[in-house]
Amino acid sequence: MNREIENLLTTLKIQPVLVDIGASVAPPPQWTPLAQHSIYVGFDPDRRELHDIPDGQYKRSIIVNEAVTSAPEQREVNFYLTRSPYCSSTLLPDTESLADYLFADLFEVEREVLVRASSLNAVLERLGVQSVDWFKTDSQGTDLRLFLSLKPDLRNRVLAVDIEPGLIDAYQGEDLFVDAHRELLRQGLWLSSLEVKGSVRMRRTTLQAIASQHCNLRDIDIYQAVRRSPGWCEARYLRTLKSLRERNADTRDYTLLWVFSMIEQQWGYALDIAQAYRQQFGQNDISTQMHPIFR
Repeated sequence: MNREIENLLTTLKIQPVLVDIGASVAPPPQWTPLAQHSIYVGFDPDRRELHDIPDGQYKRSIIVNEAVTSAPEQREVNFYLTRSPYCSSTLLPDTESLADYLFADLFEVEREVLVRASSLNAVLERLGVQSVDWFKTDSQGTDLRLFLSLKPDLRNRVLAVDIEPGLIDAYQGEDLFVDAHRELLRQGLWLSSLEVKGSVRMRRTTLQAIASQHCNLRDIDIYQAVRRSPGWCEARYLRTLKSLRERNADTRDYTLLWVFSMIEQQWGYALDIAQAYRQQFGQNDISTQMHPIFR
């Protein structure tokens, strides 16, 4: 598969733009086949767990150490640094809701800082990046509003979207999955994969009371013995063919959507794209590479 992807990106001189909001972890492994051709833009104001991108891994890589805001007029935002860097957010944790779960202490705010902030549109313009092809955000509560903050001409061309919305109220006023899913479908995307994550629904005070009588009882014992309840999910969306047709998408978008579908192991959808490409642009070397049966 990587060879076909390499050939197509090289032949058409495509440089995918990959935006990673909440880049405290390494870039998604799914992006590895694209890396040497791609422009990577990562955002994260909490540098406690921020990793540098190895030289040469991406054609161009940029880490922006500031918060992304959906409000274009904001230049600074409050950022809540939690015990776990992976839970830090521009939204205040909902301590009342979180108290029902064993992982609540990870959201304990250690300090509040004022950090520099920019809208996504402003940063992309500043960097000279004129498109977004794969939009991945783990913003701890603001995924949907950040995607919608993209200018319409940018947003309508995004071919893949990764979000990590909540199923419970972990943050005050957060974008939940039910809202994000409904809106992304309306935006011309479809749900390709969904992985539900969670924690044990058990109050910390309950564990402390039990542990006082059974001194060897630890968090890990509870996690190993008790089923975890849904708390958030990792969802990936791909652009629909109907959406491509409605805006008269070019060969680049069809080809790159095919590439993303292959990476996502959506073999059937990749064949749909190849068929649609052939119907729209005729049979050529590109359609043949996407669908060898056309040879």
